[in-house]
Amino acid sequence: MILSILVLFIGVGTAFADPITAQTSSEDKIHFVDEQIMIMADISNNQDTQQNFAYITQVKTDEDVVVSLSWLTGSLSPRQSFSPAQSWIPTESGTYHIQVYVWESIDHPSALSPPLSMTVNVIERQT
Repeated sequence: MILSILVLFIGVGTAFADPITAQTSSEDKIHFVDEQIMIMADISNNQDTQQNFAYITQVKTDEDVVVSLSWLTGSLSPRQSFSPAQSWIPTESGTYHIQVYVWESIDHPSALSPPLSMTVNVIERQT
């Protein structure tokens, strides 16, 4: 595996991913409509050569509708680690499925690590 994804942070909650199986589990955390959620992972280049990457986050509803798709690109030196993050602000309550991908580039979608995924529930804030 070229890159390993170590930890995915959703808001204050966390999900841990085994770098081989990409299984995730999360702490129960209440997320609110119009509250920013940070989607972050620690990635590492375990090679002896530089590696370009695209860090992609996708958020879908229970109905499989993509409500957010964002990415950033960069390059990691040998043995370098980085913690990219993308923010998302849900505008409606519901159950959302978040997926994180690390690819060679947007134009060359070759996976550098298994994808991570988790589910978050978003509710209206009671006043």
